[in-house]
Amino acid sequence: MKVLMIGGTGLLGSAAAQIFVDRKNEVKTLSLPPLPAGAPLPKEMEIVLQDANKLSDEEMLELMQGYDIFVFATGVDERVEFPAPVYDAYYKYNIKPLERYLPLAKKAGMKGAVVCGSYFAWLAKERPDMMLCEKHPYIRSRIEQEQVCEKYADKNFQVSVLELPYIFGTQSGRKPVWVILIEQLQRFEKMPFTMYPAGGTAMLTVRQVGEAMVGAAEQALNAAERCEGKFRAYGISCYNMTWREFLKIVYRAMNGEPNRRIVDVPKWTFQAFGYVMRKDYKERNVDAGIDPVGLADIMGMNLFIPTDDCKALGCTPDNIEGAIFDSIKLSKEAFEGKAKLVEMKGE
Repeated sequence: MKVLMIGGTGLLGSAAAQIFVDRKNEVKTLSLPPLPAGAPLPKEMEIVLQDANKLSDEEMLELMQGYDIFVFATGVDERVEFPAPVYDAYYKYNIKPLERYLPLAKKAGMKGAVVCGSYFAWLAKERPDMMLCEKHPYIRSRIEQEQVCEKYADKNFQVSVLELPYIFGTQSGRKPVWVILIEQLQRFEKMPFTMYPAGGTAMLTVRQVGEAMVGAAEQALNAAERCEGKFRAYGISCYNMTWREFLKIVYRAMNGEPNRRIVDVPKWTFQAFGYVMRKDYKERNVDAGIDPVGLADIMGMNLFIPTDDCKALGCTPDNIEGAIFDSIKLSKEAFEGKAKLVEMKGE
């Protein structure tokens, strides 16, 4: 199998690239510089340091010739801040590229595509009563991203979206997204307990995301070759953990505190904090992808996803606690200015 990736030097893309190579596939990636110092990128992967969005259709089509599978391992999530209207940024980075790349991939004769999406799309479809697309621009954008993917899928070109939850693991030289959690927990530093919602989340490790991406690519190629391609959205989870369980691990990783007391925050308290955040965003001219008041509904629930899809994609067991430890320790170093790291934005 010949695979063309966008974002193959990023945290998730590089994990998938290594597995593709280990399984004797040929991989080329278009990636944004700079490369993270010391990142373990597979030497067999061809790296083209180029902003794919700046290539013409003709140039992109030429790059796609002879490849079987297109992998979109880039984009931005709700933690990246943008001025209003924030939806425009999500459209620019997560949707508009696919509206261009997917038809070009079909024209080039490719057999399928794998797109990294969000588990908020899984939740929006699972719980339409919560009206998440109406409340949160980011969630709306992820649903519309899937609609674009479905639009271009057919029996000869399967498009698969991985609805990814919280991901743990590190890449040498790259700043983890979990620095924001370290910042949030600072407000409880001088208190004998930490206040947090009573819900929980699905999660998996970086390596498991790579396995899911490769498994989805293999399934897409096989389906298209049988003329049975279609749109597939995979709910991704290898582990489901409450916030209380998760934060116990976080505190051990941050400062070796083994029994940090975690106090459940009532929904109304979290909502009140959301109003404070709304004011802060307005003062900083930031538009929230996830409305901080409405976030209380999500954070207070157990957003757990069945692990069936991950098993079907070939994800194997991993050390989730170790991955959380690694993510938090590097995030703390970044927060304290002890590590020079490439930002996550862009890949």
